[in-house]
Amino acid sequence: MRTNKKTTCNCNPFDFLTEEIIFTILDYLNDDPFAKKSFSLTCKAFYSIESHHRKTLKPLRAELLLRTLHRYPHIEHLDLTVCPRIEDRMLNVVSLACKDALCSINLSRSRFFTNIGLSSLVSSCFNLVEIDLSNGVELNDLAAAAIAEAKNLEKLWLARCKLITDLGIGCVAVGCRKLRLICLKWCLKISDLGVQLLALKCKEIRSLDLSYLQITEKCLPSILQLQHLEDLVLEGCLGINDDGLSTLQQSCKSLKTFNMSNCHNHSHVGLLSLINGAENLRELTLAYGPSVTADLAKCLHNFSGLHSVKFDGCLVKCSGIRAIGNWPNSLKELSFSKCSGVADDSLSFLVQGHKELRKLDITCCRMIMYDSVDSITSSCCSLTSLRMESCSLVPKEAFVLFGQRCQLMEELDVTDTKIDDEGLKSISRCSKLSSLKLGICMNITDNGLKHIGSRCSKLKELDLYRSLGITDEGIAAVTFGCPDLEVINIAYNDKVTDASLISLSRCSRLRVLEIRGCPHVSSKGLSAIAVGCRQLMVLDIKKCFNINDTAMLSLAQFSQNLKQINLSYCSVTDVGLLALASVNRLQNITVLHLGGLTPNGLAAALLACRGITKVKLHASFKPLIPKSLLGYIEAHGCVFHWRDKAFQVEMDTKGWKLHFGKSAEAP
Repeated sequence: MRTNKKTTCNCNPFDFLTEEIIFTILDYLNDDPFAKKSFSLTCKAFYSIESHHRKTLKPLRAELLLRTLHRYPHIEHLDLTVCPRIEDRMLNVVSLACKDALCSINLSRSRFFTNIGLSSLVSSCFNLVEIDLSNGVELNDLAAAAIAEAKNLEKLWLARCKLITDLGIGCVAVGCRKLRLICLKWCLKISDLGVQLLALKCKEIRSLDLSYLQITEKCLPSILQLQHLEDLVLEGCLGINDDGLSTLQQSCKSLKTFNMSNCHNHSHVGLLSLINGAENLRELTLAYGPSVTADLAKCLHNFSGLHSVKFDGCLVKCSGIRAIGNWPNSLKELSFSKCSGVADDSLSFLVQGHKELRKLDITCCRMIMYDSVDSITSSCCSLTSLRMESCSLVPKEAFVLFGQRCQLMEELDVTDTKIDDEGLKSISRCSKLSSLKLGICMNITDNGLKHIGSRCSKLKELDLYRSLGITDEGIAAVTFGCPDLEVINIAYNDKVTDASLISLSRCSRLRVLEIRGCPHVSSKGLSAIAVGCRQLMVLDIKKCFNINDTAMLSLAQFSQNLKQINLSYCSVTDVGLLALASVNRLQNITVLHLGGLTPNGLAAALLACRGITKVKLHASFKPLIPKSLLGYIEAHGCVFHWRDKAFQVEMDTKGWKLHFGKSAEAP
């Protein structure tokens, strides 16, 4: 009798897939670092495949840079923003490890390197096309000269490099002829000469940011002759005025986006001289500038392609708004944020002429009432974003109109308004809603939130700051119906307890949690958050008196993505702070009035926080910590902010109204 023996196959099914197919699978895991890590730890083969697949790297510690780059040999984009101390020798490590594979590097949060390190970098990594050196306050013309050797450079950010002069930018202009984007914001030593050199040599520039430079109209002719210029920012350039602009004879036909915010020395006459002939202009920002008058509106009348205009912080004349309403083509985006002079009748007239509006910002336009909302919702049915914080004269009945007429709404900010539960019930018909801000809305309760939770499943951001009618029941309804919630603010809600935090722990994608001033939450609730919300990055638990070391131990174990935390007034001691210091990504910590914290415990925690970049402490600790220790920590890139605030316990949750000049008796 013959017996058939079954043979078992131990083949790995991935062995039959090509590397290209596996790389495609890994591409789908880019948004989930935990999944990618799990993949690489499965076996040696997967570990090797993941090493060769990764093209982008953001190391947590500079001292591990050599090892990390050896692990990932094909890095094209290197982000060093969480490594505050990058010395020349580390840039040399990068240049030797990456060589011609590296395409971009971000050093905008790093210090301590010089022109020597930059020279080493650009000489070896000759395929570099993007370098971000923003906030390099110690970089000088020698550093600019080193950058000039990057012949293939296309994008360069030098914001706040305040020591670089015309000489340095001249070197960049001569060496980097392929530049398409350059940001010189707050480079205060660069004048008309440097900008002229840049425009003369770098003919391929598409985007130019000259914000707050001490330039005049002398450099503008050279700028306007750039045939490919699409984005120009002249924010805060106070040396540009009508007299100089009136002499301009050039025009820039390719210009699409123009920002001249915080410029007070020009009128509509100068503006028209500058943008005349820009037939492709799409976006215009004139925030905190001259008044919005009929003359200004008329000079923009013929820009048929204009679809976005921002007048934030300007004085708006009724005649100006009406003139905008008469434009022949509808805008897609309009902002009057913090503008004075915006009234019901003029705004109602304007929106009737711009029925294709998608985004409207009327934040702090305190004179608008029901009629404006009625006109907005009836005329602009395709509205996707509306910001109307502190529009306190709008009655509660008006908010019902949003759900009835604007069901494509994705972002709605009604902070500090009279919206009530009926309004929320109507708004819940906006099924695409992803961001809802209801801070300081005293008329809403759990019943309103239940409607949001039941119908707005795509909600990702919810602000309930000081909305005192909300309890655990409302939070539970939202978390049950909106599992993809990423940001929530429930600060200063005295009815919120641990039950709310336990409900929120179901939202695994939660990144930002603000529970400041919630006296009834404790370590039990925060521990649940730590276990359930592994992607948590920002946490504010100031004045949560019942949160202690137990919660810190949970955060240390489970919240390895935590970057920023405010522990002020909590019951955390040396033990909890030292445990928290083990979180590798922790960069920003605020520690004020912790009764259980000692100088020795604080010193030990600071030494253990290897990636810390900003610490806010009470001034009383400064003389108690050795200067040598503070110097050592500062030398590694940490900045200390010392505060001398007296201990405060907020008893009256409506006391904030007095600060804003409001009546404490108001609902």
